[in-house]
Amino acid sequence: MLLSGPHPGLLTGDSTVIDRRAAAPGDLRLRPAPEGLPDPRLAPPIVAETGDPFTAVRVIDLVARVERGQPVRLDDLVAALNARHLDWLFDRAVVLDALITLQANWMVDYRNASGIVLEDGSYGPTLTLEESPRVDPWIVRQALRAAAACREVHAEFARRDGTNHLG
Repeated sequence: MLLSGPHPGLLTGDSTVIDRRAAAPGDLRLRPAPEGLPDPRLAPPIVAETGDPFTAVRVIDLVARVERGQPVRLDDLVAALNARHLDWLFDRAVVLDALITLQANWMVDYRNASGIVLEDGSYGPTLTLEESPRVDPWIVRQALRAAAACREVHAEFARRDGTNHLG
């Protein structure tokens, strides 16, 4: 290939000959990043959605840390989630849906409603977790189940043929 002007390569008169190899599949060679290039691992903001396992993992992680036997306001849980996950936006309805799912799972597993109680308090909806030794292992299992669903979403995404659409 002949190019005019100053190019690295073999000089032949006023033109430069560049010796290039043909592109081949899988033969991408990268050089170090230029000085000052920003880190590309920036995550886009995410709006939490009902039924999303990534949302569930974050809600369950917070619920697992809540004091047992004491009512906690739903609004405080929402505020804590938004403060802990700055690149996420948690809406009150989405958090409530995740808590209702946890409550339903508890009722299926233990045939009672005492483990996760959702009720209206004087300052709005509240969550109260049973103060018993069975809560921690149960909530860990819930988190493991949600994390497995997240891994499945990642695996499904990785199996795609290069398309960038979800569904």
